[in-house]
Amino acid sequence: MLLGLVYNREWFTTPKPNELESYMAERILVVEDDRRIRDLLRRGLIFEGYSVDTAEDGETALHVARETPPDAVILDIMLPKMDGLEVCRRLRSASNVPIMMLTARDSVPDRVTGLDAGADDYMVKPFAFDELLARLRSLFRRHRMETAPDVYRYGDLELNPRSRQVFRNGDLIELTAKEFDLLELFLRHPSQVLTREMIYEHIWEYDFGGESNIIEVYVRYLRTKLEAGGKSRLIQTVRGVGYALRDN
Repeated sequence: MLLGLVYNREWFTTPKPNELESYMAERILVVEDDRRIRDLLRRGLIFEGYSVDTAEDGETALHVARETPPDAVILDIMLPKMDGLEVCRRLRSASNVPIMMLTARDSVPDRVTGLDAGADDYMVKPFAFDELLARLRSLFRRHRMETAPDVYRYGDLELNPRSRQVFRNGDLIELTAKEFDLLELFLRHPSQVLTREMIYEHIWEYDFGGESNIIEVYVRYLRTKLEAGGKSRLIQTVRGVGYALRDN
């Protein structure tokens, strides 16, 4: 434990290359005036595949958010120039970006004040980095549900994220929960190659290891259902890399 953060020595090793190079990497703004905590958060998040911007005070945070809009904000309350509550209010008035507040204050009134300012979640120092990651993933899932279109379409394929129904050429296709989530991931990124690492991270949220064939199994399940009745293949194998949703 160091400066309110439980950390892992692996963060100081080389970051995961496939995730860092991924077009899917969410951008996170870390706003923290303590340099060592800020650097530890930055390194840990980069290691997990996120793009990271940092700010050490409230005014800089608002400037960075305007210039490079983040996908989520990790925001300390006690900041110089402008406190985190005011930063949160201003960010919330401008966008619906997910905001996680960090503070050493653990009282119920303090948590209520942070949430009332517009925060989506609230963590008390000290905290475990793994828990912060889990809460970030939860924030991203909720945000995707709130901002998802009514229907994703690709050719004759349609997916409704709210009713969790899938149709191809008008025919209803029954999918399990994981099959649906995997297909939705492809439809959110049509024609783009998804590596095994990306799919693990976004669907299963942990690494099965190089020996697991669970992705191949679920891709086979999806293909069987989507191609029933002689329909064309939509999920293509990109040999040695992963899979892509495309016509050929």
